[in-house]
Amino acid sequence: MSWDILCRVVDNHGDLGVCWRLAADLARRGKQVRLWCDDASALAWMAPQGQAGVQVHPWPTAVPAGGLGTVVVEAFGCEPPAAWLQAFGAAARPPVWINLEYLSAEAYVARCHALPSPLMSGPAAGRTRWFYYPGFTPATGGLLREPDLLPRQAGFDVQAWRRQEGLADGALAVSLFCYEPPALQALLQRLADAGARLLVTPGRAAAAVRALPPPAGLRLHWLQPRPQPEFDALLWGADLNFVRGEDSLVRALWAGQPFVWQIYPQDDGAHHEKLQAFLDWLQAPASLRQAHAAWNGLAGTALPPLGPAQLREWRACVQSARKSLLDQPDLVGQLLQFVAERS
Repeated sequence: MSWDILCRVVDNHGDLGVCWRLAADLARRGKQVRLWCDDASALAWMAPQGQAGVQVHPWPTAVPAGGLGTVVVEAFGCEPPAAWLQAFGAAARPPVWINLEYLSAEAYVARCHALPSPLMSGPAAGRTRWFYYPGFTPATGGLLREPDLLPRQAGFDVQAWRRQEGLADGALAVSLFCYEPPALQALLQRLADAGARLLVTPGRAAAAVRALPPPAGLRLHWLQPRPQPEFDALLWGADLNFVRGEDSLVRALWAGQPFVWQIYPQDDGAHHEKLQAFLDWLQAPASLRQAHAAWNGLAGTALPPLGPAQLREWRACVQSARKSLLDQPDLVGQLLQFVAERS
């Protein structure tokens, strides 16, 4: 069974990060995958070794030689090229066509997951596109989780990793992967007062920190771009993680460490409702809700203390959520079954 995955990079690297994890996971389970992307340049550091079974191609304008794969996944509603739509319509046995949607904990996800969407007009009229929703409950498509993730994490040597990163002094280690959060200056001051070490990821997070006056005593570690497995290790090794977007949220959940999520901001404020739905599913305690509200710019909120008691409470919350997720099938396992039933 061969798979074609279509990806357009909308914001930084999140869309490509999700699509690469999907493609690599499928390939490790024996599938042949072609990843078609309008900007795959970030794979040079995100996945420098590539993955056997995955071919990366620029965004297509024509149907590939030999035709489309058994399955076509358009990630996040990116819409297949016109030539592909014509191929859908003309095929005697068209591919299983899946729209992999954005991750959300909102109630509509369970209602809409796995629903068919027949095309009524255009070159692909008469064909069906299936909506596939990742999610946090058994009524959804699940989350990306490679079969080797738990063994890798179990074999992770935290102390050796900390020595390698220059964190052997036992200070609070905090990772920062963010956009431009309103509470960033307040966080920097809190961390300086606590003698913490802040591990700053490159890109927008580093630019946001550099744009602010550094508090006296703040200890900064400027990180280089790192492959996805090493980003996972960063989340495993830090005491507190600030993450953003979709891919790093999922990886923070698997890490099981305390984290604060900056959701992708939308002009109409719709992300606030999405954030609240996630915190409700997480059963987040009041202090963790306050941290998310401040980090995401909700009016009238300030960062709560980041002391040991809060971090213990947050870690217990995340560990409980992680356990419930591990009791559910992963996204690729569910997706393979979903496709088999419709092939």
